[in-house]
Formats: sequence, C-alpha cells, structure tokens
Amino acid sequence: MSQRIHNFSAGPGALPLPVLQSAQRNLVNYEGSGMSLMEMSHRSAIYDDIHNACITDLRTLLGLSDDYEVLFMGGGARTQFALVAMNLLRPQRRAAYINTGTWAVGALREAKKSGDATLLWSSEETGHDRVPCDADWSLTGDEEYLHYTSNNTIFGTQYSGIPETGGVDLFCDMSSDILSRPVDTSRFALIYAGAQKNMGPAGVTLVIVRKDLLERCPDNLPEVMNYRLVAGKSSMLNTPPVFPIYMVGLVAKHLLDLGGLAEVGTTNQAKNDAIYSAIDGSGGFYTGHAQRDSRSQMNVTFRAGSDTLNQRFVAEATEAGMNGLKGHRSVGGLRASIYNAVPLGSVLALTDFMGEFARRNG
Repeated sequence: MSQRIHNFSAGPGALPLPVLQSAQRNLVNYEGSGMSLMEMSHRSAIYDDIHNACITDLRTLLGLSDDYEVLFMGGGARTQFALVAMNLLRPQRRAAYINTGTWAVGALREAKKSGDATLLWSSEETGHDRVPCDADWSLTGDEEYLHYTSNNTIFGTQYSGIPETGGVDLFCDMSSDILSRPVDTSRFALIYAGAQKNMGPAGVTLVIVRKDLLERCPDNLPEVMNYRLVAGKSSMLNTPPVFPIYMVGLVAKHLLDLGGLAEVGTTNQAKNDAIYSAIDGSGGFYTGHAQRDSRSQMNVTFRAGSDTLNQRFVAEATEAGMNGLKGHRSVGGLRASIYNAVPLGSVLALTDFMGEFARRNG
C-alpha cells in the first residue's frame, strides 16, 4: 500500500499490516454475523471464542505455565503502577524499585501511596543512560518484591537479561518490549504491559500474575481493581475492551505465524544492528544517548548535533514519509521506535536517510 508511511511512533505504535487488513475486512460484519464485533455482547459465543483464543495464543507465545493467570484490564500501565502495590504489597512488608527513567519513577511514586516502597538503585545521576547490572545493587531477601521496567521508551535503554533476585519475587513493567523477543516468564511473579507498543491498540493492559500471589489481594479494594476478583471472572467482571482484545489476539496469531518470539527477536536484532551501525558509523555526526551495553532494541534515542539540526532532521524526514522521529518532549533530540510491526525495510529507509542527511549537513 503505497500511501502508508514509515511509522516510528513511540506509542501508539505501528501495527502489522495483515492485522489491520484482517480487522478492516471484519469491521462492519464480523465473520458473517451481520454486525460488528464492537456492537455485539461480550457474553456472546463469538466474543467468548475470541477472548479465550487470545489468552491461549499469548500463553503459547510467552511459554506461560498453568501457574499464571492472564488478565485484561483497563487504564494502561499507569493504573498498574498503583494496582501492583494495592494488590500485592502487604502491610509491614517492603518493596524495592529500580529507577531507570520516567516510567519507573511513576511506578515507585504510586507504590509509595499504598505501602513501604523504596528506591534500590537509580540511573538519574547519569541522565538515565544505562540499566544496572546485578552487582550495582543488593537485596536483603525479605523484600515483598523487586520491581523494574524492562525497556525505557524515553531514554532508550533496555535490559538485555533478567535481574537475579535471590528468591525475591520479580515484578516487571514490560509495556514497550513484551513480545519482542523470547523471555523466560517463569522467572517472574508478575508482568504487566500496555498493549499499544507491540501487542495492539491502546485500551487494554495485559497483566500476568502468578496464581499464588492472588491470595494477597485485600478484600477492601474496589472489585475492578482487585486482581483476584478479575481473575475469578476471567477478566469479564465488567465489560472488557472487546475490540482491543480482538486486535491483541490478531497480533498474537500473526506472531505465531511468523514463527514465534525467536523469529521475531531475530528480525528485531537485524533492525537494531542496522540503525545503531548508522549512528556509530557516522563519524560523530550522530550520537546515541544510551551506553552501548544498555541500548534499547525498541526505542533508539540519538542526536544530530545541534537542536537546529535535530529539528531539520525531523522536518525533512517527515517530508520523506517518516513519522514519529522527534524525541520525547522531556529530553529532545531524536527517537526511532522500531517495534515489531516496523519492517526492516522502514529501518533501512531511515538509515539511508540518515546517511544522506549527514553528508549534506556534516
């Protein structure tokens, strides 16, 4: 489709074209039912199949065992910042948080409103240009959980591995890199992620929680905020966001058709190699924000010299059919978000543009 541009938006991000086309075909008349999925009851047999198939395919992609519940909730990851501690931080217990940027700060701030949440380590002093190694911090062993953010969209940093906790439950906000590569989900007690980066449109949040943790959820929470009650009703305690869940299901099937997360990870690595090679091979014209061993596969943050050059880069790239390359308003510079649905061809178009722009302005 020649009218589609190269979409490097940080979120909502690009969606796979086959998924969009499938949804388009079924938008008005879903599978011959005579009505749109958005019009039909969430208690219908049609939606029930969609809901359960989405959960099944996500379990397959992520290798989830029966020890975990898969929940669909509203409010995005910001809501989970609060709900994690409200549900799972018991009185007289302490939670530890690692700060690698804006979203990790928000998670800690909200957790403090519900209990004893403390800062374990922070990258603030170096401008959030790296993630820690295990030697940078230590746990006492009596923490309720350790919380971290696996990928920081604003500063462009990402963990390459999983923190070792010595038996302390590990919680993770995976909003911007879930489904982008294989991950050992058995290492986690809780994972949550907004859909709008790699899974689907905005409007639904995935929560994966180990079943034994649900006994911690206090009875005095509002029903729709209580993980145990939401799990007990299969995420249909209230009307779920049916269309976003349907889209997540289409994306999950698409990723399975591609060969699963191992194949997805290989493609993402190729995109990653291409764009960082363009930065590192520019003779200093482009500089990356993140330290090399902390670079994100999903959000590439960099600069082209002065603010004037950065603004010119964005303007000319937009004219060349490339969207979403302006850095986050809090840090400036440039950012290319190369989520799963951004094809390698788009990344190569960007690297060609980067080379040509550097030649004209270097």
